[in-house]
Amino acid sequence: MAANRTWGFFFMVKLLSLCLIFGLTGSQSPPAYWNAAHATFYGDMNGTETMMGACGYGDLIKQGYGLETTALSTALFNNGLTCGACFEIRCYDSVQWCLNDTIIVTATNFCPPNYTKPEGNWCNPPLQHFDLSQPMFRKIAVYRAGIVPVLYRRVPCVKSGGVKFKINGNQYWILILVYNVAGAGDVVDVKIKSSSTSWIQMSRNWGQNWQTSANLIGQSLSFQVTTSDGKMVQSDDVAPADWKFGGVYEGKQF
Repeated sequence: MAANRTWGFFFMVKLLSLCLIFGLTGSQSPPAYWNAAHATFYGDMNGTETMMGACGYGDLIKQGYGLETTALSTALFNNGLTCGACFEIRCYDSVQWCLNDTIIVTATNFCPPNYTKPEGNWCNPPLQHFDLSQPMFRKIAVYRAGIVPVLYRRVPCVKSGGVKFKINGNQYWILILVYNVAGAGDVVDVKIKSSSTSWIQMSRNWGQNWQTSANLIGQSLSFQVTTSDGKMVQSDDVAPADWKFGGVYEGKQF
């Protein structure tokens, strides 16, 4: 009998520990280093609806993001400056709906507010909300839940290969999509230099698209990319002198 009581005691301690780890005790205060938010999902299990989006990315599968992505509410999106950042997310404080798993996703889209519906719209400011791809939501919560409370924190992005630069535009205007950025992930500054110019400051057009009106056709291109943590990576002669609009060129990584 004593052995059974001892086993039962240790079992309850273990169960309580797991509940504390995964937020299943009904506690209203998030653990240290985590922030409280909510999460829903959009699209189907194939993730078709998550492609493209307000960050300027295109085919997320081909670009290396896969379906490990999320759209952000106004409070988190920060007018597109958070595009490319990575978040660790887990369901919290719901015994009925939470699953014991965590996910890491990249911000690739915007969950727009609806000011005509002030109640029940989770993407309205000042709410912090993640609109996940459906496969990611179903890793942390039961599908039927629809919306769940979550805990989140910023984490370093891990990417394969170097930073990618897609060149769009025309002879009067160059637009550079910067993607596949590791580390902090969210780019806050881009400079471009050709084989015949000094460094030129680019301005952010939208999402992670950066622009310049300089005519750089027929010249090799170098880039300086700075992320929100202040780190900068310089990639020299990434695009050769015969680069083409629509081409993608790979530089160094953070």
